Amino acid sequence: MSLQPHIVLPWFIRRTRLPLLSLRCVACRYGWATTGRGRFRVNANGKLLDVWLLVHCVSCERTRKLTVHERVPVSSLKPAELDGYHANDPDLVASTLVDPSLARRHHFVLDWTGAWRLVMGSVWRDDPWPVQVDVVFDDPLPVRPDRLIAHGLGLSRNEVLRRIKCDMELRRTTSTGFSFTVLPAET
Repeated sequence: MSLQPHIVLPWFIRRTRLPLLSLRCVACRYGWATTGRGRFRVNANGKLLDVWLLVHCVSCERTRKLTVHERVPVSSLKPAELDGYHANDPDLVASTLVDPSLARRHHFVLDWTGAWRLVMGSVWRDDPWPVQVDVVFDDPLPVRPDRLIAHGLGLSRNEVLRRIKCDMELRRTTSTGFSFTVLPAET
């Protein structure tokens, strides 16, 4: 039997909502916050600009500001970016939220549980083996390949480690696309 894949299937990882932030609330001490509808607050002081991303406590709805830009000259921001802050552009909210420097600066981590879904191509159960699957991420979100493949194929993670050939470490978190080959079950 040849190890060359007979069929190639696409899998897409899509964000369904923004992730939760693990961030203590100063009012109720609850540990999760959300961006809600995704809003920025922009404040101008002469030619200097402050931009904050507003987040809300999941428990008490108290608003907190995460500093995105502090006392920056208006001319240092791209016009499209500045317009996005004023218009509360959802794509700009998402890209700002997943920026690692913002998380480091404000001491939070993102919880992606339930914030993404796997969109799979057709099922190949009757097709010839082996099968190659190309995984494409629409947005960069951290996923462990072994867990994703186990979820998508309905296999245990041990069986994934036995039946999957991949050019990357299956137990290491990734946020970029990858390919893997599914080998037939040993009988």
